[in-house]
Amino acid sequence: MHRRRFFSIASGSLAGLVAAKAQSAQKQRHVVIVSIDGFGASAMRDAGVPLPTLRRLAQEGASADAMQVVNPSVTWPNHTSMVTGVAPAKHSVLYNGLAVRGGEGEPLRVEPWLDKDVLVKAPTLYDAAHAAGLTTAQVDWVAIQNAKTITWEFPERPRVEGGIEREMIVAGLVSEEEIRGFAKAPIVWRDEIWTRAGIHLIEKHRPNLLLFHLLTTDSAQHRYGAGSLAGNTAMALADSKVERLLDALRAAGIFDRTTVFIVADHGFKTYRHVIHPNAFLRRNGHLRDRDGKLDCDAWVIPEGGTAMVYATRRKMKPEIVRKLAAEFSKLEGVARVIAPSDFDALGYPQPESNDRMADLVLAAAEGYAFDAVHTGEPVTEVSAGSSPGAHGYLNSDPDMNASFIAWGSGIKPGVKLGTMRNLDIAPTVAKILGLQMGNVAGRVLDEILE
Repeated sequence: MHRRRFFSIASGSLAGLVAAKAQSAQKQRHVVIVSIDGFGASAMRDAGVPLPTLRRLAQEGASADAMQVVNPSVTWPNHTSMVTGVAPAKHSVLYNGLAVRGGEGEPLRVEPWLDKDVLVKAPTLYDAAHAAGLTTAQVDWVAIQNAKTITWEFPERPRVEGGIEREMIVAGLVSEEEIRGFAKAPIVWRDEIWTRAGIHLIEKHRPNLLLFHLLTTDSAQHRYGAGSLAGNTAMALADSKVERLLDALRAAGIFDRTTVFIVADHGFKTYRHVIHPNAFLRRNGHLRDRDGKLDCDAWVIPEGGTAMVYATRRKMKPEIVRKLAAEFSKLEGVARVIAPSDFDALGYPQPESNDRMADLVLAAAEGYAFDAVHTGEPVTEVSAGSSPGAHGYLNSDPDMNASFIAWGSGIKPGVKLGTMRNLDIAPTVAKILGLQMGNVAGRVLDEILE
């Protein structure tokens, strides 16, 4: 009995020691995920875009010809898929915010400033890291407001009283006045402050997982189009900011223990014509002005290359959805009217089981994009001399494909992938950090791991 008890105690001590060593090794690992908004796969193939740092990382590490994004191909749904490993059908983020319904016959609006626990309906990579005792950080990530499992943050809307903001103010990296006016500052300047925040977090706190997001690349292409001089210049600027983050890893002494992922949420297309679906509703008698307010049988939320159609009167819903499917199919620039029967294949939730989802989805034809204007002609041309860009097109469009690079600790050098999915990011990072993420649609990219 005593001998059995001795061996039992010894075995338990050994198991505890092994577990402690495993946890210690886990805490020595670091992953930085850099999302360059709108960094399409085509940009990496364009030799005319100066990306010395990113091309070096791709050569030294692993890269993909293309990374397929999820529908809708907009920022918040895709960032959420990258950290959950599931499509919007499961995580329920369909917009850059949440579609909020009004009363009967009232338009919907998109509310961005809601807590992560309200918006995201699936476990995240940073949730798993936090549960394992690892530290997590985010800079300008999205659908992450007030996330309980983020250790440190410098958010999209920083506050003077925020913890990292105070540290940066004391260090002279930003002033209180600049933080107070942050939301109205030019996006190029905000990217700069976000970069300083990322460097500060790496050098001072050394998080096990850092989520970092740059935005000028998106803004430039929205205004000037895909492949424009402004868009390519923004890409080059992002490249230099990635180099500064790498320098921070060296300064922090964790360069050799860090894996870096360079990703994006979508590509871009330039368009020449604008579809105003709510103006079309007005012309067809489905939207009216009444007592100084909009009164509508349906409302459309544009997402660039697609648009989401909601019936706003419950009793009329079946009838109005049938009518709108027929009417929109005849509207110039609408390439496809997508019914719920096709939602599963596209990764959308079903409206009957998820009230965030639209009743129909409209897909734009080549050269067209949707907007929210509800007066005037249903279709117009962009102004002369303008070449705006959009995303949000169906993810089967190769122009929506994003870039993917993995480099650093644990990554095989020289691996070239074909087309992968952004759903693969979360399970792959989880494996590097020694985490478990169940019920994901993505797979571990074992072929890029040493």
